[in-house]
This record gives sequence, structure tokens and C-alpha cells, in this order.
Amino acid sequence: MRKFAIRSDCIILFNTLKIRFVKILLAVAACLVASCAPPDNSDKMIFRYNESAGITTLDPAFSKDQALNWACSQIYNGLVQLDTALQVQPCIAKRWDVSDDGKTYTFILRDDVRFHKSPCFGTPDSMRTVVASDFVYSLSRILDPSIASPGQWIFNEVDTAYRWPAACSRYGFAAPDDTTFLIRLRQPFAPFLSLLSMPYCSVVPHEVVDHYGVDFRQHPCGTGPFCMQMWKEGVKLVLRRNDHYFERDVQGAPLPYLDAVAVTFIVDRQTAFLEFVKGNLDFMNSLAPSYKDELLTSTGQLRQKYADRIDMVSTPFLNTEYLGFRMDGPDSPLNDRRIRQAVCYGFDRRKMMKYMRNNIGRPGTAGFIPYGLPGFDTANAQYEYDPERSRQLLAQAGFPGGKGLAPLQLATTATYADLCKYIQQQLALVGIEVKIDVNPPAALREQIAQGKSPW
Repeated sequence: MRKFAIRSDCIILFNTLKIRFVKILLAVAACLVASCAPPDNSDKMIFRYNESAGITTLDPAFSKDQALNWACSQIYNGLVQLDTALQVQPCIAKRWDVSDDGKTYTFILRDDVRFHKSPCFGTPDSMRTVVASDFVYSLSRILDPSIASPGQWIFNEVDTAYRWPAACSRYGFAAPDDTTFLIRLRQPFAPFLSLLSMPYCSVVPHEVVDHYGVDFRQHPCGTGPFCMQMWKEGVKLVLRRNDHYFERDVQGAPLPYLDAVAVTFIVDRQTAFLEFVKGNLDFMNSLAPSYKDELLTSTGQLRQKYADRIDMVSTPFLNTEYLGFRMDGPDSPLNDRRIRQAVCYGFDRRKMMKYMRNNIGRPGTAGFIPYGLPGFDTANAQYEYDPERSRQLLAQAGFPGGKGLAPLQLATTATYADLCKYIQQQLALVGIEVKIDVNPPAALREQIAQGKSPW
């Protein structure tokens, strides 16, 4: 799939009375969660947010998008984690070493990390200490073809045929003892350590996974700061504080500070916004077109009438919104690079961000890497708006003025429908007809995963 980018920044909104709860969260990007409470729990700090895209699984092996990452990052831990500067920091692995040839990673694990309580460990209140063989099991599970985890690509450089002398070894992973975990790569691969911070690489207990099988998605058991309390799919997810969590803050106080996380699944963004304005939600991480002008000025500032109730934080969001070209159709015009380039030159990203998103975001003219990462290159402005160049490319491809070019089918969700309509109108001016198909988020993700999405 080829892609063209629309850069976006992140707007995070907090109800003012709850902001103090968020500022004391774990220093992990995915830990922006905690909730205020029902009347009988008024002394609890419970952070409430809405996930309109829904949560389909709490099994980290399938944590493939932001909604799932946020939830799974509360329940699970891995060997390493990223700090707020995106630097790799210890987590369950307290230290590690890389061999001189860059191919062998040796992790020394903490011995005080325990899985959440589960009857699978003996009694309802039983817990178990994490050992190195749990990582052999968990990471091998990602590579197991029968699991079909979308995170298999993380271990592309692992030497799965390597045979360790350790008794507990599989797929290039080994556990010579309870606190030593080994990984062998085919060749040196510098980004590998940071990839291990992804939720896919979380440790899970074999007893619980084996007991529940595919239903482990509904019965998660990890080592994270929050445990599963209740999940009624499509309605509400509640995670409660793990009193046995192993991490502490710099003063030595136990984490997390919060008592619970409550996630609702209101699909209609206007309804979710009204809940936020009423104070029933503590946090919003994006703005829908239906209410952006209610909250923001044309320059992206919070309107004065909300200043006493809402705190707005604007920061680079390490995310790129993009439209992908599907290119496996034998007769697709998108197989011609000139058509794809004509699309990329054919709409004005700068106007789109100004008028469609109140300047919240950056036009994706400088490559795919988002602003805020070291690889972002302002000099790499590849696709500034150039309608004349778009027309020339169409003519070179044999479709002057778009004549003879079949309409392009664009599948999207309601969240991005306004942007897609803007692109549709701009491309029509250069002769490219686009038909838009609006789908529910989960349905579109499934279409893409199965290769059924038209564009």
C-alpha cells in the first residue's frame, strides 16, 4: 500500500477540576487515563474518557491501533518502555546488554514483578512472579502462525532458527534462568530495542492464556498499573488500580496514583462532546468537525467562554493521518505512479488544515515522519499543492483532463468524511473523480486487514 500524508498535531482537552489527576500519571504516553467516580466512590480518583472507535480485544497480541494500545498499556508491561522523550527505559528488564556483533540481546529481569490475581494460579487471589520463561512464551506467541498476531513484523530480524543451549528456548528466544532472557537477531538492527516497547511485546501468563484460549481477549491478566474490573463490550470498560504494581515515582511513592480508569464507548462524537462539556468525561484527545468551531477560534485557540472549565494542551502528536492507495488490483489506475502523484499534487493541505481543522495540525508536505520526531525534515517538501503539475501527470498517463479515468473509490469513516469531501472537491478540479464510501471504524479496519478496502 502506498500512502500520502496529512500531518496532525494533538489537541488534548481536560475538564479543569480533573487536570490535577492527569498530571500525576505514569510517564508513559499511553498512561493518560484515570477517572472521577459514582456518588458512592466520591473519594476515589477515577479518570473517565470515551473511546468512540471501540475496543475489540484486551489481548496485547492484537493491539494494533491507538484505542487498543491505550487500554492494553494500562494492563500489561514489557521488557522496556519509552519515556516522554521517546528514550528507551527499563521496565520489567532492569538492565540489558548487546553483544559486540549487535546480534545477541541479554536482558536481566526484575524479580519483584507479579501477574495480576487470577484463579488460574490456584485460588481467586493467587498471583505469580514473572520469570524469563514467560517472555519466551509471550514473544513466541506473537510469532506463532496459529495466533496470527498483526505484530509479527516486530520480530522480522529475530533469528527464529537459532538454537540456544538453554532448555527453555523457542523462535530465537531463550531463558537460561528465571531472571535472564536472551534474544538472537540475524543481523544488527538498531531500532530493535525501541520496538520491544510496543504493547505486542507485553508479557502474559501461559496459565491464563491456555485456560481461556481465544476468550483471553475478555479475561486479560498482565502486570500493569491497572487490572480488569468490568467490561461490557460497547458500553463500558473499568480498570482498577493494581495495589501490587512494581513501579514507583522518583520520590519512591507507589504507582499508579489513580484508583481507576473508566472508558465509555459512545459512538456519536457530538454526544461524547456534550458529556465532556457537562463534566461527565475528564479527557478528549481529538476534535470532531461537528463541534470544533464551538470550542476553537479560527486560529485554533480555546474560546473564552470555556476557559474557566476546560484546559487545552496543544502538542506535537506523533501520528500521521494518511490515505493509502491499494495497488494489488491488476487493472487499477493507481498502479501507475503518475496517477498517484497527480492525486498528491491535486489538493491543498495547507488550506485543508486552516479551514477544516482550525490550524490544529500540520500539512503533510515534508514526508511521512511526523513533526516532533528527529527524522522530520522541513526541507523535504515533496507535495505542495500544484494543480498544474497534477494535470500534466494525468495527461502523461493517458488521461488528459481525467478523460477515460475510472472514478477512484475512497473508503473512510465519519471522523474523516469532511477531509475526504474536501479532497474529493479539489481533485475534481483537475479531472480526478472520487467516490466516497463512509464506514464504521471497526468495519473499515477489518476491510483493510482483509484487503477488501477499495482505496
